[in-house]
Amino acid sequence: MPTLQYLLRAHGHTVTVDGVFGAQTGDAVRAYQRTRGIPDNGIVCAETWQALIVPVGPGASGNAVSGVQHEFQQRRGLASAPDGVFGPGTESAVRAFQAEAGLIVDGVVGTQTWQALVAGSSASLQQAA
Repeated sequence: MPTLQYLLRAHGHTVTVDGVFGAQTGDAVRAYQRTRGIPDNGIVCAETWQALIVPVGPGASGNAVSGVQHEFQQRRGLASAPDGVFGPGTESAVRAFQAEAGLIVDGVVGTQTWQALVAGSSASLQQAA
């Protein structure tokens, strides 16, 4: 859930990153869907995830990077909290994940890497909406 909130923030929506799919997050999802021509039902379906993806790589910073770091913290057991800076530690974690997932190992979190990272969380988001 926080990853969704970080990505919404990366697209300019003011949401609190609290891991709760409450009214604020639901309103932001619907508003974002409207701007992208996606049915504004508040369900974070595959089309919505695809539209939310912000490619990030070494040297990047901001909310999208925090979303990547949160995924690694929660699902990959990394101890450091998201700081929004795509430094050497984040790049190393991304490269290891890409190799493990059979993806092109380039250290950049593009469409395929994002999809692999959030694959486990998207089903629960659809149910939460």
